[in-house]
Amino acid sequence: MKSTMNQQTELVPRSRRRLIAWLASGVALALLCTASGCPSREKEGPPKVDVNPGPSVGGLPLFRDVTAASGLNFTYRNGEEAKEFTILEIMGGGVALIDYNGDGLLDIFVTGGGYFESTNKKQLKGHPCKLYENLGKFKFRDVTEEAGLAGVSWPYTHGAAVADYDCDGWPDLLVTGFGQVKLFRNEPVPDDKQGHRRFVELTEKVGLRDSSWSTSAGWADLDGDGFPELYVCHYLDWSLTNNPACPGNIPGIQRDLCPPQRFKPLVHSLFRNEKGQAFRDVSAEHGFKAVGSGLGVVLADLNDDGRPDIYVANDGGNKFFFLNRTPLPAAERRMKLEEKALAAGVALDDNGYYNGSMGLDAGDYDGSGRPSLWVTNYQGELHGLYRNLGKERFLHQSRAAGISLIGLNFVGFGTGFLDVDNDGWEDLVIANGHVMHHPARGSTYKQRPVLLRNIDKGGMRYFKDISPQGGEFFQTAALGRGVAIGDLDNDGWPDLVISNINSPAAILRNVAAQESKDLHRWLGLKLVGAKDRDIVGSTVILEGNTRKLTRFAKGGGSYLSASDQRLLFGLGATEQVKRVTVKWSWGKEQHFDNLEPNSYWILREGDPAAEGVKKR
Repeated sequence: MKSTMNQQTELVPRSRRRLIAWLASGVALALLCTASGCPSREKEGPPKVDVNPGPSVGGLPLFRDVTAASGLNFTYRNGEEAKEFTILEIMGGGVALIDYNGDGLLDIFVTGGGYFESTNKKQLKGHPCKLYENLGKFKFRDVTEEAGLAGVSWPYTHGAAVADYDCDGWPDLLVTGFGQVKLFRNEPVPDDKQGHRRFVELTEKVGLRDSSWSTSAGWADLDGDGFPELYVCHYLDWSLTNNPACPGNIPGIQRDLCPPQRFKPLVHSLFRNEKGQAFRDVSAEHGFKAVGSGLGVVLADLNDDGRPDIYVANDGGNKFFFLNRTPLPAAERRMKLEEKALAAGVALDDNGYYNGSMGLDAGDYDGSGRPSLWVTNYQGELHGLYRNLGKERFLHQSRAAGISLIGLNFVGFGTGFLDVDNDGWEDLVIANGHVMHHPARGSTYKQRPVLLRNIDKGGMRYFKDISPQGGEFFQTAALGRGVAIGDLDNDGWPDLVISNINSPAAILRNVAAQESKDLHRWLGLKLVGAKDRDIVGSTVILEGNTRKLTRFAKGGGSYLSASDQRLLFGLGATEQVKRVTVKWSWGKEQHFDNLEPNSYWILREGDPAAEGVKKR
């Protein structure tokens, strides 16, 4: 996370490396402009956002922190009290939203972190992860023990990913961390007539062997056989025996955390799902080659060809952009991936530099119907907003979209697109927090989160910092890391769960509908594939009376976290639902009519009838 712009340890001189990157990105941009035309580049100009906005002077908050009364009592611990100053401590933990018991309410899983053994600081131990059942009305109950997760020998944990890997209709859970991953299958409790569920670890049984330092992970059916593959990001070759002492950045500070440039990046892993029974490491096959300090991954159909692709955020070095070239219809074991980040314009920033990238997401922020890419970066670097121009070409739009100083003044981690006010335009949320105990350049260790509203400005989409309107939580500094977005009470308004380092995790209830007289409407959709139940890579288009809205079924996203897999469409005050079209991943288009707003619907691949969901 320490910016590669500040410290360089590679053999290629920075000026030459920047020239190489600039030439590569210039060729891509020239091709892009030939095909699509390029707008003139906006000059830096005056600040575009207020990075330290004052208290809100008008209006009511959009979010209310309901943690204290919710029953969620959890803090991610990183072990910094041992004063070992390891880079391991900066990572933090994630949040996974998962309806593990099938009652229609999203439960909350949080990773625990770890510590150094008090009698032997060369030995790491894991703090327990926790699962909280959603009881409704923002009340949660710790069900870690009864769900089979209390007796687990946890490593030092970081992230979580959710998918129905065996296509039995129940979401399963993957946990990442230092030295291993763990896979838990969602199973019925034996001899239980009340339908209770539990998690059973099957990591070794299914051959999911991964001993590297793993961070974020994501699932998608990459070969079209109906079973989702698993992408696991790996970070660095740090270990307890490869733990150098690094000086601080400011005078008088003898020691601080080492930057990632002191270590070697690792090979990422891709596991092929063998019909839900086993996994095979195919990291050296199918055109897949990924070596980088990976922190975030999102999987979605990023070029509108009906197949899920992969975008990866690396902490220094180029980002990865694997386009899925598997033949249609997919042939057995003929998965083919092609890395095209430089050619597509999503590897570097607009100056030809690579960044220290952490969190990411994909969404249609500009109403084009195409998924643009969003990446949070280290302080002093612009966060990356890559506008999708079609034909596998993207344009860095952070300056034009008003996000310049947000990236320059914060270290961004968990993030995601969400329509905070259900006006039909996707907004952004970012959890921030530094990685150095004593950051230089007048920055602070703890940092406030940021809420950005997507607004129109002269016919262009522009993001405005509305953090004061977000509520008290958005004015409170913390070491923010994992962010999960989801509708916790099924009211159609996206809520937030945020994990911090060494301070309590938070549940933020979206109260925009309650506190505002402008009651925007919404439509919620749950997609169910005929084989691959999660059907990542599908695209959904809602045709209204004045515009079209597009949402994407995604795997991964944010940072170390897993958000609600249902799709929410904000309709504003007047938009009607004329028709919904689903472009199923690896499948055909299907149309659904007569979907009433302000409700959730289940859309099943191949079934012409949509099923309404009764609110709990």
